[in-house]
Amino acid sequence: MATITLKGNAVQTTGDLPSVGSRLPDFQLTDSSLRDVTLAEWTGKKKLISVFPSIDTPVCALSTKKFNDYASEHEDTVMLMVSADLPFAQSRFCKEEKLEHVHVLSTMRSEEFAQNYGVGIKDGPMAGLTARALLVADENNMVLHSELVPEIGNEPDYDAAMQALD
Repeated sequence: MATITLKGNAVQTTGDLPSVGSRLPDFQLTDSSLRDVTLAEWTGKKKLISVFPSIDTPVCALSTKKFNDYASEHEDTVMLMVSADLPFAQSRFCKEEKLEHVHVLSTMRSEEFAQNYGVGIKDGPMAGLTARALLVADENNMVLHSELVPEIGNEPDYDAAMQALD
């Protein structure tokens, strides 16, 4: 369990984010076509997993756009954007913003994801959503970069994540 903050107020997460050198836990999440997908969907590709509370918040939207821009120039990397939003909201956002290089995934059918990845918010006004976190993994799902953003309203360390991908 980790302690992060929301507007300076402490909140607890459900566990610990996978650490550098560990293997990503498998997951089952729902994509924009309401299809359940697992980590195996992207076997053989480098991955950036951006986890956040909701795509309809300014920081979540900004980070999704930045990762889409990066992915447009790096075909060997998949950008997985994970939130509790329904796939309909995720799809609407990507369509409105013309984001074609990220994969939006919903935790709507998976309580295990937040637990296994240590990103579930346990208390406070955002209880039940996910904390902001970044994971970068190689083609074999070994974690190269791991960041649980200490303040939910802050942006992640984009440079560190991009360096881990390169």
